[in-house]
Amino acid sequence: MPQPRFIIHGGAGNISRKNLSPDSYLLYAASLLEVNRQTASRLACGASALDAATEAVVAMEGNPLFNCAKGAVFTREGTIELEASVMVSRGYRKRGCGVVLIKRVKNPVRLAREMLIRGGVDGNDGDSITQGGGAQGHSVLGGPTAEALAKQWGLDMVDEDYFWTRKRWDQHKRGLKGKELRDCLGAEAGQGKGKPMQADGWDGQEYLSQGTVGCVVLDRYGTLCVATSTGGLTNKLSGRIGDTPTIGAGFWAEEWEESKSDASRQRALTTPKVSLLYNNLLYVLGDCLPRFGGYLNIEDEEDWLQKEKALSKSVRAVAMSGTGNGDSFLRLAATRTAGAIARFSGRSLAFAVKQVAGPGGDLQNSAGDCWGKTGEGEGGIIGIELVNGKGKIVCNFNCGGMFRTWIDDDGKERVMVFLDEY
Repeated sequence: MPQPRFIIHGGAGNISRKNLSPDSYLLYAASLLEVNRQTASRLACGASALDAATEAVVAMEGNPLFNCAKGAVFTREGTIELEASVMVSRGYRKRGCGVVLIKRVKNPVRLAREMLIRGGVDGNDGDSITQGGGAQGHSVLGGPTAEALAKQWGLDMVDEDYFWTRKRWDQHKRGLKGKELRDCLGAEAGQGKGKPMQADGWDGQEYLSQGTVGCVVLDRYGTLCVATSTGGLTNKLSGRIGDTPTIGAGFWAEEWEESKSDASRQRALTTPKVSLLYNNLLYVLGDCLPRFGGYLNIEDEEDWLQKEKALSKSVRAVAMSGTGNGDSFLRLAATRTAGAIARFSGRSLAFAVKQVAGPGGDLQNSAGDCWGKTGEGEGGIIGIELVNGKGKIVCNFNCGGMFRTWIDDDGKERVMVFLDEY
């Protein structure tokens, strides 16, 4: 059984030492460490990845520091519209579920979890394929329909004013006043240079978390789960759907089997110099000796396939949660793209995440001339890769910072926001 691992993020964006004071950093760090310790305790007691990841996000949904549930940002119309999701690498028929346009469910991530588990486990129809506890076979639901199911399933419901906070409201007003902030439809508010408003001890310049929160967990049973929650973009249009509830955009989890020989050969052949040498060698020898060409005769191929089947198989799995400019994640199907790079190229998840979310990666390049001007393309991804029965923590981002906490390979609690220590 693998050693349980987890990593949690609390949002990414234009975080700097200028807009994140030491006192504010300590406040965020303390909150993240508390969730870190709660998650570690649950896993030590045998909790599943689904339960541990969900409850980690629940804790952040109740903390007004973070842009989700209790700390969610407002739409342009001054309302709250929440999103959340969960996904597992195995164990449930639906694999992943998202909820959107939520206004009265206290913890949207718990609603996403209910949709997942009521859809049935692998090899079992649960409440039935057609019913899914009322959610039928749907993987994403929103608005009154989703909230009616939440009430039916006994989840905590609240009035909309439960989510109201002074800091977010002032932030909302700043975004509407004279366009002092960046275009609220193209970038997360709080990144502009307008004159700040004073409210409840907030000076209008301190960093306010704008991104999604998320948790990725590997449990002792070898299952990976990702749970994610957000309030979206400040002053977004009502009805806007982001990457957080969209499978493959803001979150992803999967596992597959590969033979050890396949894995080692694939990784070796994806090294540029080796790949070039290998292809040139096949080309030259194929002209001289047919058996060295790219094809085998039927008998040889059947023998080869039998030998491949006899080789020992290993399970490889990945799970990721993204945070940042959701529309950029949507355009790239960012987390699914990273997963596909890892699965089909044979490269590590760390390489894949860097390719997508690291400096100079796909997210940044997708912004084109808007990079550094509108917030487009900014973001980061956390994840875990299971290889040879061992979980590896992964993290990368292309913007000022990303709040994150985990327990490292030496068993030490870690909290960071920048590439280096605060």
